[in-house]
Amino acid sequence: MRPPAISSGCWPRCLPPTKAGERFWSDLWRSSGTAYLLPVNIKAPVLRSLAGEGTALARQILSAVDEMTAPQRVAAGEVIGQALVESDHLPDLTTQVIGELWLQDLELTAWRVLHADRRSDRPAGRKAFLDAWTSV
Repeated sequence: MRPPAISSGCWPRCLPPTKAGERFWSDLWRSSGTAYLLPVNIKAPVLRSLAGEGTALARQILSAVDEMTAPQRVAAGEVIGQALVESDHLPDLTTQVIGELWLQDLELTAWRVLHADRRSDRPAGRKAFLDAWTSV
């Protein structure tokens, strides 16, 4: 499988078949060491999540993050941060910090989706759990 490509400053134009998209995804694949986040591998879970079923996507995201070593996470954060800093008006943070914050947000969002999906024995318990998260 040939890695998609990704280039700096492509966000949100980072989806193949653009050259910027191909370079970005290729860089992310190489830096993170995981193919879980590539469009070809994440498309079906993303589409299912848009239909209200986000647990498959959340599990895939958490698996991708779990597979990364500390150096791979730093490198992936740098790739993501570079794409974000060139396309968004962000405070004067380093690309690595911006990328790490984005990865943390992605990871925590996936974690919350899995927790929100858990089934409580009692409807009142499930409602209390969801209320607690929505008030954060």
